[in-house]
Amino acid sequence: MLRLDSSLMIVTDLDGSLLDHHDYNWEAASEWLARLKQHAIPVVICSSKTAAEIIPLQKRLGLSGTPFIAENGAHVALHGEPALKNEPEENYLALCDTLRTLQANYRFSGFHDFSDAEVARFTGLTLAEASQSRQRQASEVVLWRDDSDKLEDFRIALAEHDLALTQGGRFWHVMPTGCGKGIALTQLLQSVAQQKGNSPTTIGLGDGPNDAPMLEQVDYAVVIKGFSKTPVILQRNDQQNIYHTAHVGPRGWREGLDYFLAQPD
Repeated sequence: MLRLDSSLMIVTDLDGSLLDHHDYNWEAASEWLARLKQHAIPVVICSSKTAAEIIPLQKRLGLSGTPFIAENGAHVALHGEPALKNEPEENYLALCDTLRTLQANYRFSGFHDFSDAEVARFTGLTLAEASQSRQRQASEVVLWRDDSDKLEDFRIALAEHDLALTQGGRFWHVMPTGCGKGIALTQLLQSVAQQKGNSPTTIGLGDGPNDAPMLEQVDYAVVIKGFSKTPVILQRNDQQNIYHTAHVGPRGWREGLDYFLAQPD
């Protein structure tokens, strides 16, 4: 088991991992969050959520000021809370314009096609949270309404515009090519190593296919039992450093840390 000390870093997905897939509750993980804070172990959020969603969540979770990765790696906040803009980023607007042209050939909708109320209705988020989820900077959430066998053609069409498609726990996500949770985590860890002079030992926790690149990069990986039809498959050779949970959501999150971390006295 690993010792609880500040040389550790926890890297975690949110929906379906630290947060319950259905009601976004994290009560089952709260005891571990308190222990990690007590031992000055940073918890880095690595999520498909936007910065506008993550920052208030960090405050409620007691993680304010910690670096985070948003929009599946399309946005990295190395020094914690960035200045949020009310206006959409130009990159996001250009991405949405490209998606509109592709809607002539494929049946799908993006968050930009909906109102806050509509997003709240099909996600279970509050109206305020739905508004935050639509404050995007570099990626778009897509609800695929076409035949599944057309997804590969859609992926190829996106690639022609330097865009990539990744599957989350609930939805598909479109982002610039060369982004992803694994790439973003590598950048973040390089920055931390430059600041502190050494790299932390990392434990990653995630439940969806989009978490696989992040789980490939960490020292110890917790694959939380999820709801996605696509399994999380890792290409790692160190099976002893990978743990698959029996429980879902924050109960699985707690189970994973129970497995790798020594209980404090």
